[in-house]
Amino acid sequence: MSESATSASSSAPGSAPVDASERVVLLDVLRGFALWGVFVSNSLVWLSGRVLLPKEQAKALAEPLLEQIISGLYVTLVTQKFISIFAFLFGLGFSIQLGRAEARGTSAVPLYRRRLGVLLCIGLAHALLVWTGDILHVYALVGLVLMAFRARSHRTVLFWALGLVTVMPFLVPAAIRYLPILMHGAEAAAAAVEARQAHIQALFADSLAALSSESFWTAQMGNARLYLSFFGREPRQLLWMSLILGRFLFGLLAGRLLLLQDVEKHRPLLRRILGWGLLLGLVINGGGYALMRLNAEGALWNPKGPWTLVLSALQEPGYIATAAAYVAGFALLFQRERWRRWMSVLSPVGRMALTNYLMQSVVSIWIYNGWGLGLIGKLPMSRALAICCAVFALQVVFSHLWLARFRFGPVEWLWRSLTYGRVQPLRRAAGEGSSPGVAAS
Repeated sequence: MSESATSASSSAPGSAPVDASERVVLLDVLRGFALWGVFVSNSLVWLSGRVLLPKEQAKALAEPLLEQIISGLYVTLVTQKFISIFAFLFGLGFSIQLGRAEARGTSAVPLYRRRLGVLLCIGLAHALLVWTGDILHVYALVGLVLMAFRARSHRTVLFWALGLVTVMPFLVPAAIRYLPILMHGAEAAAAAVEARQAHIQALFADSLAALSSESFWTAQMGNARLYLSFFGREPRQLLWMSLILGRFLFGLLAGRLLLLQDVEKHRPLLRRILGWGLLLGLVINGGGYALMRLNAEGALWNPKGPWTLVLSALQEPGYIATAAAYVAGFALLFQRERWRRWMSVLSPVGRMALTNYLMQSVVSIWIYNGWGLGLIGKLPMSRALAICCAVFALQVVFSHLWLARFRFGPVEWLWRSLTYGRVQPLRRAAGEGSSPGVAAS
């Protein structure tokens, strides 16, 4: 979760975080919206324990018609869309920091590296001590690669962004599937795949048992083991990090073009993105979900044929298209006064997105793990969704109350203080307003 649009970009002495008046409110609102979608995705798949369940148990929870409808809507409208928006905003924020540093005649690189270093530490602590699904440390690592593109041309950035989200989703899975066959033969490769699947199933079963334990220590040790079993050992992590970098680069390019900082100027382009993004996203992801369901039920020929690689590879452009449509739609609606008032309710949530992201994990493990309410692996998607939305609504209220008294969220304050090497003022001075900043238009 990046506060990338809010940090200062100067490493010169006396540099300090960006004042509230410099903020682009649309980015805060969009970040708050994305935080809700990320929480939904994390809750329905991982935090609730659904992904850890044996296939038959998971299938039983998903059998009712309501659950099938929610599952279809989730895959078509939510899966990977909101995390794509977050990654996009991370890259856009990096572009803003570079621009502000250039305007001040300084370099953003030293300060940005320190920011990423602190974010990496926060993310690793989150992954090992709270929840294995942390994204912060991945953002920090990929963010270091993003800096290599800071002086590249628009064309180069676009070329790499498109290549990473279209070529890598096919190349990496194809290599994982076919290289072992070429190296060891079909039978040995098939045996290795079966052994790998059995290992993952056993690991998930052990993790579910640990997280279901009434012992806090046992649950969190199980979480740490699950993280250490995958991080750096799963070949698909190369694909995941490549896709994140591609999303970062789209954000970097959008920031350079002032796509969201000057919405009125780019209104025609944003309208085209909205229309084409929705069309392509719904066709690719909706059609892909239907084919995958038919394939799972044995209604299609050759369920493990090469066509499944192509279909899977097409999903990423579908995610990007839908996410782009969401961003464009939000930007256009935000220019209307009535919509802006309603949407700005999410601004405080976006301003302290890092705090809220970590809080979601802490609250969720208490709800689901055995030492808390013990609901892990027991709820269908509909109930997990209801809990998620209730928690997020409370976060909206909390964010408004907190920022009425303080300049930053608590974790944002810690991040800034460690980055700048000095304690940042947290409490608002007497008479200081809680100005949300400037509108994106």
